[in-house]
Amino acid sequence: MLDTLTPEDFTPRIGERFRLSADGGHSLDATLIEANGLGAGPQARRAPFSVVFLGPPQPVWAQRIYRVEHDAMGSFDLFLVPLGPRGGGMMYEAVFT
Repeated sequence: MLDTLTPEDFTPRIGERFRLSADGGHSLDATLIEANGLGAGPQARRAPFSVVFLGPPQPVWAQRIYRVEHDAMGSFDLFLVPLGPRGGGMMYEAVFT
């Protein structure tokens, strides 16, 4: 599924809540705040892009793979990296290449 996703799959979902889950049953709700194209790579099957989620300020989750769930998009695993605080929350980014 991940290899077929594009920014257009995420753009209509900006402002919507996603559930991020870690091992051990820990989870948090995060809002999709950005879906950005990153330009075309050489011989890329799709143009790279990133998505950014805004979660609560604490706890700050480490970079790793998390289960992401959304009512319309279903469940999938993403490697998320904390970017830093913004607007009273913590930003997390996933990059698709």
